[in-house]
Amino acid sequence: MSEHGGVPGAGLVKGLAVTLKTMTRRSTTQQYPDVAPELPPRSRGVIALLEENCTVCMLCARECPDWCIYIDSHKEEVAVPGAARPRQRNVLDKFDIDFSLCMYCGICIEVCPFDALYWSPEFEYAEYDIKDLLHDKDHLGEWMATVPPPPAHDPLGDPSKEETTAARKAAGPPARPAPTRVRPEADEPGGGAAS
Repeated sequence: MSEHGGVPGAGLVKGLAVTLKTMTRRSTTQQYPDVAPELPPRSRGVIALLEENCTVCMLCARECPDWCIYIDSHKEEVAVPGAARPRQRNVLDKFDIDFSLCMYCGICIEVCPFDALYWSPEFEYAEYDIKDLLHDKDHLGEWMATVPPPPAHDPLGDPSKEETTAARKAAGPPARPAPTRVRPEADEPGGGAAS
């Protein structure tokens, strides 16, 4: 008997059975360049940029462990009707990602509060020169056409925060419960003033 209480050599027999089963099965080779592979729904290919949503908050560049995101911007005054003075907003001048350094961790996409960065399943962007793996904002914007739509909400799951907030606003303010009256001791049987 083995120390685990089983038959000696049982693990070896199980391993050989798996090997024999695999050896008798016909292998299937995917003809990759000729036939496009079927990728899982959440595959990580390349990072796409939706430039209109970027507010140059720099969170993605600060949180990137590889420091492969380069951002430059300038401030621009925007006249707001009825405001005492014009407001300022950041305008994106440069947004580059160096994919020769990127480790595809997805932290930049997770920390972006304005949904400016997305995963695209495209993975065929190899270059002959490593310098060509530095994608600028125009090149990153082109990848947005390949970003799949988000998955449908699970009908059995919890509603999103936005749906809950909208339903709460539509219902109006919550009704206040009626105040409860406390009866004085004099009204209670056995209570009250001494006779």
